[in-house]
Amino acid sequence: MKRTVTILLCMLTFSLSQAQTDQEGVKKACMNYLEGFYEGDTAKLTASLQPSLNKFGFWKDKDKDDYRQVNHMSFEAAIAFAKNVKEKKEFPAADAPKKVEILDISNTIASAKVTAWWGIDYMLLSKRDDKWMIEQVIWEGPLEK
Repeated sequence: MKRTVTILLCMLTFSLSQAQTDQEGVKKACMNYLEGFYEGDTAKLTASLQPSLNKFGFWKDKDKDDYRQVNHMSFEAAIAFAKNVKEKKEFPAADAPKKVEILDISNTIASAKVTAWWGIDYMLLSKRDDKWMIEQVIWEGPLEK
């Protein structure tokens, strides 16, 4: 009986530890994404985005009532955008929103919501070789005030 309880406790401890590691991995990927775009840091984006990234969204101009779809952003376009931010020093304000909410984590997939200066992003992530990477992003901006 003692042995069974010990084995069950070990399994529970491992499971809780893995769940914590997965949460940290998903959060890190999302923060790399945010900071990559905020700071123009291509290394952070490369560390968190799958080369097959599929990102698209909807934008509403202040003087219009409806949203329009914004063109698809590939991995290469995301890297180019970050380079442009850094070159032009177009960084967001120091108090710009930077929030990550993990919505769900499974064995190899996860979902998260990111709030940034441009709006909100919903992301789908996959776990590859024990590393969480962003596969797809759909976003809407700007943030409603």
